[in-house]
Amino acid sequence: MMKKFWQIPLCLLLALGLALTAGCDMFGDQDDEAEGDDVVYVYSWGDYLAPEVMEQFEEETGIHVVLDEFDTNESMYPRIKEEAEAYDVLCPSDYMIQKLIENDLLQPLDYSQLPNTQEYIGKDYLQQAEAFDPGNRYAIPYCWGLVGIMYNTKLVKEPVDSWAILWDPKYKNEILMQDSARDAFMIPLRLLGYSMNTTDPQQLAEARDMLIRQKPLVQAYGVDDIRDKLSSGEAALGVIFSGEAINLLKSNPDLRYCMAPKEGTNAWIDGWVIPKNARHVENAHKFIDFLSRPDIAAMNFDSLGYSTPNTGVQELVEEDMDDDEIAIAFPEPEVYRGQETYQYLGEVADKLYTKLWLQVKTE
Repeated sequence: MMKKFWQIPLCLLLALGLALTAGCDMFGDQDDEAEGDDVVYVYSWGDYLAPEVMEQFEEETGIHVVLDEFDTNESMYPRIKEEAEAYDVLCPSDYMIQKLIENDLLQPLDYSQLPNTQEYIGKDYLQQAEAFDPGNRYAIPYCWGLVGIMYNTKLVKEPVDSWAILWDPKYKNEILMQDSARDAFMIPLRLLGYSMNTTDPQQLAEARDMLIRQKPLVQAYGVDDIRDKLSSGEAALGVIFSGEAINLLKSNPDLRYCMAPKEGTNAWIDGWVIPKNARHVENAHKFIDFLSRPDIAAMNFDSLGYSTPNTGVQELVEEDMDDDEIAIAFPEPEVYRGQETYQYLGEVADKLYTKLWLQVKTE
């Protein structure tokens, strides 16, 4: 129980006063740093930047990197919309970049300050990014990949090339699905021949019903724990992102990866953008362009494992990779061309997806 104010001894009150004064000084220092020229405030996914990359950026430029991390696009968005923090650089996903653009929360990039970006970011990836950033005005692709099926050859003897295997009763309690409305609905929508960006209530209801029929077969809906279960052999099949597949193949020799099921899959892209209220815009451009240098992009690739749109990276890293790893990290264009990228569907559609996903989870 809290003590009443008048019950606190005078010595404690004096100590409290000193602490508050120190706290004011501390926050004053933070404000001073925020107003300085030699800092860039970065808001990104957890573990999305190799520590040695940030150290090298600071050494080469004299610009200090202040990094905050988020775990979902949805947790990131309110902080940007409400201007809770004045970040200089963000790394959202495709559909969230589109949402930020439509809500006038980003500023256009100045390509004259991005020479590495212009030289090394592949045209295929820029073209793919136009689905959510027309004209590539706001975003520079950073990491990309496909969503596929990882399977254990000790438990799955048949060829895997279709999402339909995730509805096969013989794999009851051996199937792992992503705990995400868009990633979960994408699969039945593609099996039904519909766009993963549909807003048609009837099509979405059909996909929901398929997921409900599948539910008795599913061992778990997860995120990071899917990797652990597949690596340890606790499940036969799991829906997983291609960037995670490379490390999984290394962890368990019985695993194989179907990168692009024949019905089609999601080609996702995360990209660097600059918020409209950024205070260190020149530093933000320097940071983005630094990450677009092939040697730096290769350092990040080695650390993360996610595919990079940087055309200068493959020759720097492939010597230490086997053929399967190269095929996942640097697939042939026909593998990803024509695949759909998630788009922002609007608040009404977002609520509908969330409502239907909740019905699947609670059925």
